[in-house]
Amino acid sequence: MSTTTTASVGESSAKSKGFPRQIQYIVWNEACERYSYYGMRSILVIFLVQYLMLSKTQATADYHVFAGACYLFPLLGAYISDRFWGKYKTIITLSLVYCLGHLFLALFEDSQTGFYWGLGLIALGSGGIKPCVSAHVGDQFKPDQKKELKKVFDLFYFMINFGSFFSTMITPWTLEAYGPAVAFGVPGILMFIATIVFWMGRNHYVHVPPTGKNPHGTGRVLLSAIKNMGKGKGFFGGASLDHPEQSVEDVKAAFNVGKIFIAVTIFWALFDQHGSSWVLQAKEMDLSFGYFGIEALLPSQIPALNPIMVMILIPFFTFVVYPGVEKVTGYEMTPLRRMGIGMFVAAASFVFVAAFQYALDGGNKISVLWQVIPFLVITMAEVMISITGLEFAYTQAPRSMKSTIMSMWLLTVFFGNMITAYIAKINVFEGGNFFMFFAVLMAVFGLVFAWIAKNYKMRDYMEKGA
Repeated sequence: MSTTTTASVGESSAKSKGFPRQIQYIVWNEACERYSYYGMRSILVIFLVQYLMLSKTQATADYHVFAGACYLFPLLGAYISDRFWGKYKTIITLSLVYCLGHLFLALFEDSQTGFYWGLGLIALGSGGIKPCVSAHVGDQFKPDQKKELKKVFDLFYFMINFGSFFSTMITPWTLEAYGPAVAFGVPGILMFIATIVFWMGRNHYVHVPPTGKNPHGTGRVLLSAIKNMGKGKGFFGGASLDHPEQSVEDVKAAFNVGKIFIAVTIFWALFDQHGSSWVLQAKEMDLSFGYFGIEALLPSQIPALNPIMVMILIPFFTFVVYPGVEKVTGYEMTPLRRMGIGMFVAAASFVFVAAFQYALDGGNKISVLWQVIPFLVITMAEVMISITGLEFAYTQAPRSMKSTIMSMWLLTVFFGNMITAYIAKINVFEGGNFFMFFAVLMAVFGLVFAWIAKNYKMRDYMEKGA
């Protein structure tokens, strides 16, 4: 299979400066898709408790199992994309599965079995397209467009939060006013629109072809490495006995990136709780608002703070914080430094939430507006870790491993949510101790990340010929 990048009609008009014209279809598709995803997810834990009558611990666990599954299926999507279908066909096909899942949610509001089938289809569709969409964005840029690539990942993340903000504000209200069928149906319609928008750009995309079946793929290289470990050549040195050096180097690069991602797992164990345990905490707080004619907020609307803060903090960090820190300290704010600092910031957010929970457990009624503080802190951590991680994953991935390494990044979210689901399920930590446990855990893994990152050597794998 040729490794030359193929492009459709629009490629020849792409310029080295500015975004390629086809980016508009991808980012608006992402805004609609994220509206649909975060819209249904914003009301999920409340729906499970109030409509399906699950306990808080069971609802929290199920919420995180679903969220985790959405980040497990990227492995399947990446494999299909890299080896057989290519990114475009994978995205279109699994987007239709995604739409079907939303239809199930709307139809089976009274059936836990049917509803959970819908969640499964959404996890398959949403998870399957995740590594392909972000890698597809990167494929649209040429090697001399590194600055534009960084900006488009910022724009990409901005559009994610643009859709997330409006869906998190509107969908809980829709649930209260019109019931679950409409509340889950509207995000499904937005997902179908997202699919149409992406399809409209089909003749303009740069299409990097799949590699096809690979006798020197990741699994085969790792098996050879294990088989030849005892031959005195080291782990990957043993693999070179059976495979080309480039194939071994590609897998070695993925392995090294994977070590960096280990500590990031714990960040997601914390971050995704702003849609579950933080919402349930808000339910115990004083929800009266009294501003702009709003008498009270719904608990599931509070997480809308996150996307609106992201949209503000992205340009602030890009143009003020990072350049300011570099100017004052003389240290370059490299991706690994940004991510490392972000982990300790994330830990601090849970210290605040734990303090609020201790107050609530003590019988004090406190305003939900206090949650603005931890939301601001966790969003700062998100900007430093999540956006940077997308950029890091793409630039550190060899061509044959682009979607695979993107899926490895997303897999950290799966393991993080599984950790949270397990801790919630066994119910060992109660009240404020639950949140303080995660704060300490994040701080410890922040130190682990710093130790691993210290020995990591940055590489440049910008797509040649894109």
